[in-house]
Amino acid sequence: MYDTVSTLRENNLISGFNLAGPGEQPDIEYHPDATKYHARTALRLQQDPELVNTPLPSGFPSKVEGPIVWEGKQWTDEKQWVYELSEVELKEIDNAVKHFQGLNLPLGHINPTTFPLPTLSPTLHALSKELYSGRGFFVLRTLPVDTYSKLQTAISFAGISSHVGPLRGRQSGDNAVFAHIKDLRATHNLKEIGNAAYTTDAQVFHTDAGDLIALLALEVAAEGGTSRISSSWRIYNDIAENRPDLIATLADKWVLDSFGGDPPYSQRPLLFHEDGNIILQYSRRHFTGYLSQKRNPEIPAITEAQAEALDAIHYTAEKHSLALNFQKGDMQFINSLGLVHARDAFRDDENKTRHLIRLWLRNEDLAWKTPAALQHIWDKLYKLKPDEQNFPLEPEIRKKAGGVAK
Repeated sequence: MYDTVSTLRENNLISGFNLAGPGEQPDIEYHPDATKYHARTALRLQQDPELVNTPLPSGFPSKVEGPIVWEGKQWTDEKQWVYELSEVELKEIDNAVKHFQGLNLPLGHINPTTFPLPTLSPTLHALSKELYSGRGFFVLRTLPVDTYSKLQTAISFAGISSHVGPLRGRQSGDNAVFAHIKDLRATHNLKEIGNAAYTTDAQVFHTDAGDLIALLALEVAAEGGTSRISSSWRIYNDIAENRPDLIATLADKWVLDSFGGDPPYSQRPLLFHEDGNIILQYSRRHFTGYLSQKRNPEIPAITEAQAEALDAIHYTAEKHSLALNFQKGDMQFINSLGLVHARDAFRDDENKTRHLIRLWLRNEDLAWKTPAALQHIWDKLYKLKPDEQNFPLEPEIRKKAGGVAK
């Protein structure tokens, strides 16, 4: 971090960079630019040196503590977060797949009762507690995806996940609870792609909607694609200590582009302190645009303070992040309320094409209290009845109810 304007000038990092005027969109893109970030920070502090003395918003603590406050460097062995499925447990999963298929029920009826795991279930329940009241993540290794059909893979993934978070969230307008994370540029209309999830591009740090994210790796990339996570609570502590004004900015209302939705934008904070929990909920592209989804010039621009706050989250997350060794057949579970995640750019080849399946989950017995500003989103996510749930087995681009790509 560059601490003074003079240091930036000596390194020619401010030259040519200007802050946006009132109502103008700042010079910021989906992929963070460290030079612009440091220049913006220096110029804003030059304009108002007292920003660093801004009081934290009412009710926000100067520091949060708990097992979810961690730095990547403290995790020295993946055995700390990887649970290896035994042969007995894999056999139990296989039996549960056959049991559910024998019931002849729609996939939305997959739950801990219809997908019984007598010995593994208590372990999964303990791991679900780790998500909400522990470090916030774990990995199950490894599901034998090559031995299952696509349908059986869907059943096994949804079934195992139901013992972690029984509620599955809606991810698109057609009630899909599965989302495929894969490069779709060769098979889908480029005009529909406005999310890095459907490319080989890097995904910057962000959160997903909902409580928990479950990801199953059907295949990994030939090169790259590393999954990275970082503690939102650790990020909060850093920013609260050094730039409390940015905490105030994050806790204020932001304009989120709906990318063709009606209304064209929504407004809410990105940061919450709810029932003792720090909750960060945001995706950078809603403020910068990405590929075909351009930031709507007709909606209110973000401010320079908001642009700096977005970069502050990203670079602080990067500093404290942990890289996960995500392998084929692994299932990765993340608390999306307390962690942010990112993905490196990657390269596929004829032998390896990176392909993940994602679920959004919630465990009502363990769940954190949902902030009021997010409750309407959570209601849309988690109030799907079993017969309404759609499990697409082939990759598709998520769409809103009106058919607009998400």
